Amino acid sequence: MNYLKQVRKGIDYIEANLDFDFTLSQVAQAAGISQWHFQRIFRGLTNETLKTYIRSRRLACSLGKLLDTDARIIDIALSAGFESQESFTRAFKKTYAMTPNEYRKLGSKNLFLKKVQFDAEYLRHINQKISLAPEIYEQHKMLLVGLRTCFYSVDSEKNNIAEKLPPLWDEFLRRRGEIENRVVGVSYGVVRQADENTDLLEYYAAVEVSKPGKLPEKMLSLEIPASTYAKFTHQGKVNDINNTVNYIYSSWLLQSGMRHTYGADLEFYSAAYHPVSDQSIMHYAIPIQR
Repeated sequence: MNYLKQVRKGIDYIEANLDFDFTLSQVAQAAGISQWHFQRIFRGLTNETLKTYIRSRRLACSLGKLLDTDARIIDIALSAGFESQESFTRAFKKTYAMTPNEYRKLGSKNLFLKKVQFDAEYLRHINQKISLAPEIYEQHKMLLVGLRTCFYSVDSEKNNIAEKLPPLWDEFLRRRGEIENRVVGVSYGVVRQADENTDLLEYYAAVEVSKPGKLPEKMLSLEIPASTYAKFTHQGKVNDINNTVNYIYSSWLLQSGMRHTYGADLEFYSAAYHPVSDQSIMHYAIPIQR
């Protein structure tokens, strides 16, 4: 039996019925698998329960309704499967750290990555190419030196990653040897928001230095403060990193009980990394707090 195909059928049923009441057994029936087996397979593939997935997808859909429609919050709550506006507000605040009304007032300034809908490619990726459970570690304060650019990610209609990041890394790798006091072994990609009211992102290709030195031409220094990080392993081509980041933000983070600190995300590139190999290994980490 092709379990990915069967799970895909169940997900299609969920997506078609997010605004209606349905049972877990109906989802399993749509997939052609018994409820117990479907739930076990779904959890094994995605690292989350079927019930959690359905609720988080409904919450994600409510984000769009809050921003794009004038529907009453109570009506949005009921269509999301909640019994009352109060229960919806509690769940919404637990997930997004603000009430639905506060989110609506933010308008286009909101910065949430919505819960992704699993498709077949995404299911294959998280089942084979990523560590679903991260290493939680304490990152020491780091001084980095490197080259900087700004870009729009795949979540923006202005997406220009292909134009911005490869040339930056090409130049940085050619000139990495110019950096004084560099710590050999790992290079870092540093991703952080350029401004709280835009989807423009700031990116550094950098290495850690043991102490300050003279900066090479065009290079900048930046400090990464000590913080708790959740670090995930990504296997395969770097072009697929978006699937890994989507999993981190819209699956793991939503159910982890953690919150992003809004500090810098870190990419780790060591000797195990190769840009076009399916066996390549890199790591992606986000700063978290309870």
